[in-house]
Amino acid sequence: MKSSIVAAALAAIVVGTDAFSAPAATAPAPVTTGTVSSLIPGEVNTQAAFADSSFPIAPDALVNRAKEVLSPQIEIGTRDDGKCLADDFEFVAAVVGPIPKGEYLEALGNFKLTESFDIEQNFFGFTVDPLQPNRVWFFSRQVAKQIAPFMGAEPEGTKDDGVLTLPPQLLHMDFTAEGLVKEFGFYTVDRRQGNTGGLGGAFGYFYGVGKPLPIPECQPFKRSFRFRMLGLLGQLGKKLAQKKEE
Repeated sequence: MKSSIVAAALAAIVVGTDAFSAPAATAPAPVTTGTVSSLIPGEVNTQAAFADSSFPIAPDALVNRAKEVLSPQIEIGTRDDGKCLADDFEFVAAVVGPIPKGEYLEALGNFKLTESFDIEQNFFGFTVDPLQPNRVWFFSRQVAKQIAPFMGAEPEGTKDDGVLTLPPQLLHMDFTAEGLVKEFGFYTVDRRQGNTGGLGGAFGYFYGVGKPLPIPECQPFKRSFRFRMLGLLGQLGKKLAQKKEE
């Protein structure tokens, strides 16, 4: 059923493309309402939202500030002694944190991935949240080449010739009115991609070199026993319902 729906959707796209480029003489004329709207139902009117915002930093300027904080000169507080971070800064990820400013800087100071990996961050998609105008969202598709031992693992022993491809990650930064980072965090958005078991951040590197920490959070996602049992019960319920209909 699902495959037929997808096929129909793809066919509709192809037909629509042909209709705009070279419509057949017998093709029906497209139905239009005479009005064009740039917003679809349920979409936020970002211009109106930003116009009503009381946050003093404009969206374009806030995106530029986020890029500045990500630059090699600052690197989210690790290169400027935390001057870009607010006093009440917190780091938070899917299973880590919140971690306050002091602990965050200390942890990154002791854990330097760049000494063992040549990392390409591949940032893209910077945008300001219209419903929280002090927040910048952006994506990363990290690719890291191991160049030195890491957690006791040599580059020669790491999968895929020492090249780790992390899954896509969605990151965010919250700023104060003064342009200081109040919160930073990230989340894996597609665990089926990459070669680090669907894990992002430091956990992805641990797993990628074959040295995952011995905790469930540092392992690829696995359904719990209860979740699996619920799935089996659901399948059993469907089979019983089908038998009753017969």
